[in-house]
Amino acid sequence: MPVLLVLVILAGTVSGEAQGRSGRPNVLMILVDDLGYGDLSCYGAEDLRSPNIDSLVSQGMRLDNFYANCPVCSPTRASLLTGRYPDLVGVPGVIRTYAEDNWGYLSQDARLLPSVLRKVGYNTGMVGKWHLGLDRENSPLNRGFDHFKGFLGDMMDDYYTHRRHGINYMREGDRVIRAEGHATDLFTDWAIEYIRQCSAEEAPFFLYLAYNAPHTPIQPPEEWVEKVKARERDISDRRARLVALIEHLDHGIGRVIDELKDSGEFENTLTIFTSDNGGQLNVGANCGNLRGGKQDMFEGGIRVPMCAVWPERIRAGSRSPLVALTMDLYPTICEVASYPIQHRIEGMSILPTLLESENQTELIRTLFWVRREGNNRYQGQDHYAVRQGPWKLVHNNPYSPLELYNLDADPLESTDVSGENRQVFNLLTRQLRLQIQRAGAVPWQKSLE
Repeated sequence: MPVLLVLVILAGTVSGEAQGRSGRPNVLMILVDDLGYGDLSCYGAEDLRSPNIDSLVSQGMRLDNFYANCPVCSPTRASLLTGRYPDLVGVPGVIRTYAEDNWGYLSQDARLLPSVLRKVGYNTGMVGKWHLGLDRENSPLNRGFDHFKGFLGDMMDDYYTHRRHGINYMREGDRVIRAEGHATDLFTDWAIEYIRQCSAEEAPFFLYLAYNAPHTPIQPPEEWVEKVKARERDISDRRARLVALIEHLDHGIGRVIDELKDSGEFENTLTIFTSDNGGQLNVGANCGNLRGGKQDMFEGGIRVPMCAVWPERIRAGSRSPLVALTMDLYPTICEVASYPIQHRIEGMSILPTLLESENQTELIRTLFWVRREGNNRYQGQDHYAVRQGPWKLVHNNPYSPLELYNLDADPLESTDVSGENRQVFNLLTRQLRLQIQRAGAVPWQKSLE
């Protein structure tokens, strides 16, 4: 679901010349869907070539311990746009196009990132996959975006027909549109159009570019599959198709970055790249040597690639071990845009880390992950993970016992040490109970009646 994210931001603390016409930087955020931790060549993939994303990583800072807020799509997207834990803004699970298996409703009280950036003069645009509600009150234009062109629903059943259960969810604003072409190419083209439009204006822009690749169906253009098979002689057909879909995505991201450069906006843009969750193993994804993948509370389901690029501000080729979550991007962007946050969020700015400043507040905190799910297997139950320092409590599905791992000693989560560390186990389970109580006060489901 969610795969990879690129966020472009320029800080409000830089000189007027570096900040551009308005005194504030542009923000470009690219989020990809279901990209595994090991599915980039710069992250160790040997059968895949991702030169454009690799270039981004090499030009900025890579965060080695960056996590999605959830191992599935909608909750992570809610955290990105609100700076909060997803269950505290009404999105503990996947928002679906059919109400009987829908597990979220984005709170009307949540203050979304585009709405606060508009207050400090940003033109706000979104291109790509929304997946945060079909109701008019939760459409992009009603949650702070000036411009929306993309897919309103959850997943596409076909990259070329852009339907879900036979319904066309492609929109420009609130208007249904019939677009021809592969969704990745369309989203790339529309992002380029938006950048060109904004580069001629005085206001800075915030562009949230949310690709649906490489989410299923694994449907790359056939010429990309042929290219991969010609190069990788021993690759399986399943893996070849996923590799081709990712390489096609990489090509699109490269085109967007090229447009930033051609329009003269690249130097005034911070780029952050990450994924909404880990890769889907049963379609051939590579999550590195991490345990699990998409839908899992183990590291492979929630640890994701991430880099931030900001020419002359973020040191090229730098890396950080900082543990951070998707929700931390919200206050980071607000700090860059000089927007003073005066409402409650759980995210914490990581801008000092990106700038290698000594002012980074040490992020000592208890972190939570939640996933609520339906269907015949889960029936609306939820499960969790909790992390505090190296300790991680894992509840990988509603029917599994709580397990405890020390990630410093056991990064592959191979040995449950809850029996010999009862004090830590009891501390984390108590923190989890309190988080469940906090989230229990938040409505997340409209009545079906």
